[in-house]
Amino acid sequence: MIMNCRRIHHFAIGLLTVNLLLVSCDLTEFPQDTASKENVFKDEIGLELYTNSFYNILPSANDITRGDAMADYSARRDVPAFIRPGAYGPNNTSGWSWGDLRDINYFLDNNSNEEIAPEVRNHHNGIARFFRALFYFEKVKRYGDVPWIDTALDIDDPALYGPRDSREMVMDRVLEDLDFAVDNIRDSVDPTRTLVTKDVVLALKSRVALFEGTFRMYHANGLASGLGDTADAWLQEAVDAAEQVIQRGNFSLYTGAGNDSYEELFKTDTPTTEEDMLTIVHDTELSVLHSANWWYTSSTYGVRLSFVRNFVNSYLMSDGTRFTDQPGYETMEFTDEVENRDSRLAHTIRTPGYTRIDAGTTVEVAPDFLYVYTGYHPHKWTTDDTSIDNWTENTNSVAVFRYSEVLLNYAEAKAELGTLTDADWAMTVGALRDRAGITGGLNTRPVTVDSWFQQTYFPDINDPVILEIRRERGIELALEGHRFYDLVRWKRGELLEMDWMGMYIPAVDQEYDLNEDGSPDVYFYTTEPAEGDKEAGVVYIDVTQNSDFGLTGGTSGQLTWRLDLEKEWEDYKYLYPIPENDRQTNPDLGQNDGW
Repeated sequence: MIMNCRRIHHFAIGLLTVNLLLVSCDLTEFPQDTASKENVFKDEIGLELYTNSFYNILPSANDITRGDAMADYSARRDVPAFIRPGAYGPNNTSGWSWGDLRDINYFLDNNSNEEIAPEVRNHHNGIARFFRALFYFEKVKRYGDVPWIDTALDIDDPALYGPRDSREMVMDRVLEDLDFAVDNIRDSVDPTRTLVTKDVVLALKSRVALFEGTFRMYHANGLASGLGDTADAWLQEAVDAAEQVIQRGNFSLYTGAGNDSYEELFKTDTPTTEEDMLTIVHDTELSVLHSANWWYTSSTYGVRLSFVRNFVNSYLMSDGTRFTDQPGYETMEFTDEVENRDSRLAHTIRTPGYTRIDAGTTVEVAPDFLYVYTGYHPHKWTTDDTSIDNWTENTNSVAVFRYSEVLLNYAEAKAELGTLTDADWAMTVGALRDRAGITGGLNTRPVTVDSWFQQTYFPDINDPVILEIRRERGIELALEGHRFYDLVRWKRGELLEMDWMGMYIPAVDQEYDLNEDGSPDVYFYTTEPAEGDKEAGVVYIDVTQNSDFGLTGGTSGQLTWRLDLEKEWEDYKYLYPIPENDRQTNPDLGQNDGW
């Protein structure tokens, strides 16, 4: 295996800043200890310093805010290599890195000082096993079968060159780690929302068990062959874990900002303690920052992620009816289609009335076609201050786990088991929709299928409850990094082949005021105006046949982006390939089918 060492330094967690130097390497490397084992494992201070280093395993803020760059609802500058024909394979994949696991196992192997109380040792072992469960969950999602290693191996250990273990065996061990963590981590509430607590472990368990249960259910005739009969047991584990979080009562949906509560969750520097369960916090003085503003506003820095129209169509009306049941919805212009909708639409993309602060002045801003391709310009993670749009300067906190996800995990698992009640619906989906300003259908489960949503997204699902929960999950958790693996577990990867379609344009060669502030924002043309006729502040878009942009009707219709770019999904892509370099080092790893 190729060495992949990295230093963990200036690690801030909660109110504690640790300048802790550790080295993590692949399985074929020895750890280079900078502190003696005796000093690290002599008291709880040493144990805490060591386990604090595991927080580096969590995804970064940028990982989360950019996590849906490959999703069915994401148009972007180019097609991701993973779904571009012939562009991805074992020679250019990544992720087969095991240094974090060795650090965890080294801790668990050596945390045996009997002068430290068993409760203390078990608490920190619980933290370590939480992170081992998280580590392995991510590996199994990506590769399926992987080697299970629960001790720190020496360089000459034969286990370094053994075959992969079965998904079933590894996931059973993940569940054991999570159960140990639930039973042994101290039952405390962390006001900073930056530490792993019992509730956080239960949130991860609900996520893991829902993924595994639905994966085994929907892949029972494929990658999970022989495991379909175990799906319900995993789904019940998801229900039980989520139910414990709910009943413990330490979290609730945040409603303190009224109709703007959902938007505020993603804009503030400090975690929203009612709902945020585990967050990544940032600090300008420590230079711990992220770049969401830059990524979601720059015409050059990021992939210019833009929502597609089908996803925008999936947002309900504010009275709970379906937008796609509205007469003429197919030809509704942007300013009309975003009226009287689920408020999360306006809290996720730029709509009329959206404002930002430019040089101290609050100004209304429209979808910016110097960034957006479809007209549906995301702003969920961007703060109002335009001065930080061009660099890594965001300080808004980013949640790794939110209580809303736990509610959705609970609802989906119960729906798949056929045990969801009206009371469950009201407590989960109903509560989320109530916060979003939706007034209808909050207390009773739906009884009719939305045929548009079903045929567009999930034609094999006939249960209206499951369909609505999937709609809700897409909307509530949009741009939080869940969508690709939701498609994986539901076996709907082919949705990634969807054409990138945008807003409806009734006619070319005219200006459009997208935020209704009296000033035009964009002009779609087949005949380009002379330079002297162009207005400052208006973006001019070529929609002729040879352009990257287009209209489905030529001179009117839905805006299209790069229909010439081919996207290809094959079922073998539900797993990533094992990197070729690692297979050459250890041929017993084998390769996932299709790669």
